[in-house]
Amino acid sequence: MDTITKEKKHPRVLFANFPADGHFNPLTSLAAHLSGIGYDVRWYASSGYAGKLKKLKIHHYPFKRAIDVSGNNFDQIFPGRTKYKSQIGKLKFDLIHAFILRGPEYKADIEEIYKTFPFDVMVADCAFIGIPFVKDIMRIPVISIGVLPLMGSSRDLPPNGLGLTPSYTLAGKVKQLLLRTLSNHIIFKGPNKVMHRVLDEAGIPHQKENIFDMLISKADLLLQSGTPGFEYHRSDLGKNIHFIGPLLPHDCGHLREQWFNEKLGRYKRIVLVTQGTVEKEVKKIIVPTLEAFKNSNTLVICTTGGSQTSELKAAYPQPNFIIEDFIPFNDVMPYADVYITNGGYGGVMLGIENNLPMVVAGIHEGKNEICARVGFFKIGINLKTETPLPQQIRKAVDEVTANDSYNQNVRKLSGEFLEYEPVTLFTKHIERLLYPGIAKKEKKIFHTEAVY
Repeated sequence: MDTITKEKKHPRVLFANFPADGHFNPLTSLAAHLSGIGYDVRWYASSGYAGKLKKLKIHHYPFKRAIDVSGNNFDQIFPGRTKYKSQIGKLKFDLIHAFILRGPEYKADIEEIYKTFPFDVMVADCAFIGIPFVKDIMRIPVISIGVLPLMGSSRDLPPNGLGLTPSYTLAGKVKQLLLRTLSNHIIFKGPNKVMHRVLDEAGIPHQKENIFDMLISKADLLLQSGTPGFEYHRSDLGKNIHFIGPLLPHDCGHLREQWFNEKLGRYKRIVLVTQGTVEKEVKKIIVPTLEAFKNSNTLVICTTGGSQTSELKAAYPQPNFIIEDFIPFNDVMPYADVYITNGGYGGVMLGIENNLPMVVAGIHEGKNEICARVGFFKIGINLKTETPLPQQIRKAVDEVTANDSYNQNVRKLSGEFLEYEPVTLFTKHIERLLYPGIAKKEKKIFHTEAVY
């Protein structure tokens, strides 16, 4: 046990997350580690995570007052969403209804939890709107975990949420200033106004920041998944922001037979394609990819996440296809040459770890920001669409496999990932926050992060 945790054997930590797999899964490795070194770890989450938390042996507090928007069922829960057709329209609606308005409900649930579990610190994903309520009203320290690309605004960058890449020229900076003003006061005026009203009603002070900046400034720490090499440079990076390396889901360690298929040895080029578990419309990426490579010399390994697997197998019986509900990515990625994805952050992190260049096609749910970074850092090709054509996919795969610069760039970034020990860095940060006096005495035990 670490020096600091000896001083207080059972620090109490409440984890919390917005109800989506990409917001829950990266936190599991952190929670499991803290539990393993003697922390009393419990979790406030959607009832959909009860099974996973049981496997982790972590006490689960389900949503009671908070509306559960898990399962990407926004249209069913909020019928008014269907009238918005544009990406921006849906994003603004989601920010208000799925995120901001849930804040007071989270607060009510968490205050009830506190009566029987007076936690010392809350750890939440960066999109969890309960953060300012716990920090400012309950006056409990909060650590935010960046499970998405860094959200906060910067004088060096275009506004967050639009999937724009930065320009560091003088003209580019002037344009970006205008775009940030446009974003704050026109595009995202509605969500920002609702956020300010909700905070005013709760008596939480604010500087009329935009929602993205507020969730960072209200947290004691923002610990960002990933490394500086996969994030745009900011000369004004907040002092409470620290990179801790790629956060990947906890492996419960159950013994299983490693996945293998004899077709892996028959083809010179192997492509892995997935849309994750949330996106159910297989015609977006999976079908175009299968169309692009049917009856070719490219082996396509398709993981459906359980969406229409049998139908796809029947429609695409070609011998160069492997179509399954799920294949452990750590088993299959080492064989692949290209990873085709809609840009889920966790999957992209895993692809980088496996030195795997990408073709990405995603816009909604913030994936435009992730895909933009894949293209900007030249670790793959960003198709800048939700619905790529087969010929677009094939052309991009051909380019990625023919141009070794993509492989070189992703290998370099993967090497940077190896310089970080996420759970170790996380533990040091939480101990610094909980026990500043002891941390000062024991400063020599703290690992120093790479300089941004």
